[in-house]
Amino acid sequence: MTVHVSAFFLGGTIGMAGHHGGVVDRLTAEDLVASVPQLASVDVELDVRNFRALPSACLSFEDVIELVAAAEQSRADGLVVVQGTDTLEETAYLIDLLWPHDIPIVITGAMRNPSMAGSDGAANLLAAVQSAASPGLHGLGALVVLDDKVHAARFARKTHSTSTSTFASPNAGPVAVMVEGRPVRVMSVERRPALRPTRSPSARVATYTVTMGDGGETLRGLADRCDGLVVAALGVGHVPERLAGALVDLADTIPVVLASRTGAGPVLTHTYGFVGSETYLLDHGLVSAGLLDPFKARVLLKVALDCDYDRDQIRTAFADASGLA
Repeated sequence: MTVHVSAFFLGGTIGMAGHHGGVVDRLTAEDLVASVPQLASVDVELDVRNFRALPSACLSFEDVIELVAAAEQSRADGLVVVQGTDTLEETAYLIDLLWPHDIPIVITGAMRNPSMAGSDGAANLLAAVQSAASPGLHGLGALVVLDDKVHAARFARKTHSTSTSTFASPNAGPVAVMVEGRPVRVMSVERRPALRPTRSPSARVATYTVTMGDGGETLRGLADRCDGLVVAALGVGHVPERLAGALVDLADTIPVVLASRTGAGPVLTHTYGFVGSETYLLDHGLVSAGLLDPFKARVLLKVALDCDYDRDQIRTAFADASGLA
């Protein structure tokens, strides 16, 4: 039986062409599909939609929420989202939080535009369609497919600014690899219930990266400007002693989530005990991001606030999503 796959094209490097001032979005979804003749040999009925034509740096939460709503109206057996890679790890995780269905929704893009030698867009688009059509990938939530690897959105990270093998899952590894045109599962991930925001994405969530000798001067007045804060802390969740007080004061006013700036590994809970340690900060009201990196923690906190979650519900949401519950 022929599988129906809907592909939503949002723009990005995969569809950019030469311009006197640099490459810009110029290729349509139809142009991109036509550039991959191997798609004709895949037993799918492919429906393509020009949903946006934006560099991914210009995508918003509103764009992604509208995309998920449009995808839910599709009667496809699998879905593909094609976009730029700058924010792909964030949009993929947002889709994962919002997507309530078992059918795969696969996000892909390219690191090299079509005018460059060794452009990877065609191979990534082909692998994404093959993955979306695979019944073996049902029930895994949103997936990121590039460089012949299939990553769970909750783990996927962009780890290099230019390499075609930039996407990795430092805390888990890929859930599947492409072998002769089909994804072969190598691990599984637990599916979690989708979140449903009760209002438009209006919550203001800031991200603050901690550095050596940081006194937190730029945090003054932040509670008046933001509804939540994600702290990209040192190591396993540490901050300088003189910054600890400012964060604890903020946590009395707005939700403050403690993540690690390292990009992999957990925020600990009770290993270190000095002022500014993970134990001190969590005992004084901060919320652990667990295995979530700061960028995903920001996405989750913003969605939780837009769901009108209270402090206890936010803490539970992070405990469920962090991987360490």
